[in-house]
Amino acid sequence: MVAGRITGRTGTLLVPPRPAPLRLTADQGWGHRFQLAAEDFGDGAKLWRLTWALALADIRLRYRGSMLGPFWLTLSTAIMIGSMAFLYAGLFHTDIHTYLPYLTVSLILWNYLGSLITEGSTCFIASDATIRGMRMPLVVHAGRSVVRNTIVLAHNLVVVVVVYAIMGVHIGWYALWAIPAFCLWLVDGFAVSVLFGAICARFRDVPQIIASLLQIAFFVTPVMWYAKVLATHRAGQILVRFNPFYLILEVLRGPILGEPLTTGTVAKAVVGSVALVALAAVGFARARGRLAYWV
Repeated sequence: MVAGRITGRTGTLLVPPRPAPLRLTADQGWGHRFQLAAEDFGDGAKLWRLTWALALADIRLRYRGSMLGPFWLTLSTAIMIGSMAFLYAGLFHTDIHTYLPYLTVSLILWNYLGSLITEGSTCFIASDATIRGMRMPLVVHAGRSVVRNTIVLAHNLVVVVVVYAIMGVHIGWYALWAIPAFCLWLVDGFAVSVLFGAICARFRDVPQIIASLLQIAFFVTPVMWYAKVLATHRAGQILVRFNPFYLILEVLRGPILGEPLTTGTVAKAVVGSVALVALAAVGFARARGRLAYWV
């Protein structure tokens, strides 16, 4: 935007800035697509305050008129964990003091992971009016979904603190490894929102497919049960070892529980994240110019 001045006999008149011109160009190939996508990411990063404000507005709107707000989800999560812990501890013949912290962390992280995927898949569809009505970097909508679910996760962490205090779980310095692991989760969540959000905007059946696959993944991923249960089962070990949900879950759950991570687990999680980010970059560059027509 450029502002100007007009000086006359009566003084100086300030001319309001002119908006930047809208550029309409034809598709010039992958190089041009990646350039526009990079500009979208750069402009979106500058609008991080807007992303934060939109996420907070979503939380307030979702729980408007509620006395506890997001803490209703925290309360329901605590009740579910408390009712399940004693049952499954008996089924798996596990000490409740060990199993309850494991189940608490696993369920809360899985709910967060599932929300990142399901809500990220509809981040562009849910913002269709905004996308069609104003010029705004598209990545703002993906970041809005990630920030919104992260705020909900922060409320649910109260349950982890209470369970750790009741069970007398000691948190060592090893838990600090959860910080880079959580940053990896944020990157993956943003990449999933950008990639799946574009795919689901084009094919409206995909969100239902993703929700069904997540239900299946919940039962085949060590969330309510330990991975070591299948230590003697060859097919089960293959299922756990090559389960992407287990890898990304374990890289954050392990440090929180004070369990050391193997180099192979970390390497696989990082390589998987790099591949996901690269795929999301290609998919977003390809679909960015068509999203406004798809939503």
